[in-house]
Amino acid sequence: MIDLHTHSLFSDGELIPSELVRRAIFTGYTAIAITDHGDLSNIEFIIPKLVKVSEELNRFWKIKTIPGIELTHVPPESIKDLTRKSRELGAKIVVVHGETIVEPVPEGTNFAAINSGIDILAHPGLISEEEVVLAKEKSVFLEITTRRGHSLSNGRVAKLALEKGAQLVLNTDAHSPFDLVEREYAEKVLLSAGIPENLLAKVFENSQKLIKKVGY
Repeated sequence: MIDLHTHSLFSDGELIPSELVRRAIFTGYTAIAITDHGDLSNIEFIIPKLVKVSEELNRFWKIKTIPGIELTHVPPESIKDLTRKSRELGAKIVVVHGETIVEPVPEGTNFAAINSGIDILAHPGLISEEEVVLAKEKSVFLEITTRRGHSLSNGRVAKLALEKGAQLVLNTDAHSPFDLVEREYAEKVLLSAGIPENLLAKVFENSQKLIKKVGY
């Protein structure tokens, strides 16, 4: 398993990064990105700390730990500058909290995020067909999530991505150690979203493709 969207106690997760990564190891993960919720108020605090602990863990453990950020509920007009600043601070994976049916994310977030050079648009259940096409053009990965609530619209994301040729990844959006999942469960989530069985491996390969792109 590769999971590129998780949270530690640097935002609203339950665990310090080291314990989150150890739990991931025992769940069968080979790579994990820690992408705590951020905006202009805290990215200078979060990202350098995740960079530091990721470097330490990567020295001793075989799992690849990747520092990232999830830009969350920020003004769409700010996303491009925050993405750039996040990368300057050392974030290797930039996720944006997409427009979803369960949280009041600002309208226009999906479009702005896709146009801002991010890596993953998280659980973007309210995404339009035009935005899916744009995600394909910009090589932005769309997320199928195992997280309750956000997962209610997995089917729409999967359907449009398959129709338009956009790339999908499977993440947990884990906030608790109990949110981490094994490969078998992840496959069931993908199947229930409407991903054909013969394309399951491709979704997991996309995660591998992305971490190679960022140098891991």
